[in-house]
Amino acid sequence: MSLRRKILRLISVPKPYQKLCSVRYYSAQTAAKNDSEEKRKTHFGFETVDEDEKTKKVYEVFETVAEKYDTMNDMMSFGVHRIWKDIFMMRFAPTPGTKLIDMAGGTGDITFRYINYLRNKKNATAEKHSSVTVCDINPNMLNVGKVRAEKQGYLKDSPVDVDWLCADAEQLTMIPDESYNAYTIAFGIRNCTHIDKVLEEAYRVLQPGGRFMCLEFSQLPNPTMQWLYDQYSFQLIPVMGQLVAGQWKPYQYLVESIRQFPDQEKFKSMIEDAGFRQVTYENLTFGVCAIHSGFKI
Repeated sequence: MSLRRKILRLISVPKPYQKLCSVRYYSAQTAAKNDSEEKRKTHFGFETVDEDEKTKKVYEVFETVAEKYDTMNDMMSFGVHRIWKDIFMMRFAPTPGTKLIDMAGGTGDITFRYINYLRNKKNATAEKHSSVTVCDINPNMLNVGKVRAEKQGYLKDSPVDVDWLCADAEQLTMIPDESYNAYTIAFGIRNCTHIDKVLEEAYRVLQPGGRFMCLEFSQLPNPTMQWLYDQYSFQLIPVMGQLVAGQWKPYQYLVESIRQFPDQEKFKSMIEDAGFRQVTYENLTFGVCAIHSGFKI
């Protein structure tokens, strides 16, 4: 019996140490849990959701609106989005031999302007061949773009090679470093969960000297005009979505996502933090949207 007591004494842990160990274990568990919860939370419009849930919800939004996407863009902006995209391409001013990745470009609006721009350049076909990879996370949006490209003749006798890629802008693991010399993203980056990761990936896939260009909704510097714009956005755009596309919630989200996106100066700082230099921006229509540009140097 005395031998048994001695053995138990040797293998037992004193109570103070037991308490210390349990406190440390609980603290570590709690800290890890809190950290993971904080990392998982983000915004979906004005709603707070888990990060994984946002990716799914955004996917569902664009899956729902894909077929009416261009019609709704015309309705919501009274056709002005076409002018914004034309200006965006003029500021980009691609040259023959450009190797472009058009991110969130599923329906082809930017890609088709890129092809037209190069077609209109003198001797463009005689010079180096250009290319574009149209990339989107949603296959439904890509399918719309492919059908449009075929119907409108963008794939026939084109000075540009066109590829279609379904991929996440935050994880372009299938694309090697320094694969492109230009990266465009139009009205897409605000829908991404981690804007910083999108910018880091853009920097990675660009060659030294490559250019990053983003066209995105922004904030109006004039408070009165911002108020008027808010009234139009929140009171009318979801109604249009219901009447034209039979969808209210996706367009409510689109309006809210615009208000959650960083303003021009903050987004400029984020682009610089990703490594880009000579970062500038230009407001369009009083700041309803803005063009940001930067270079990998």
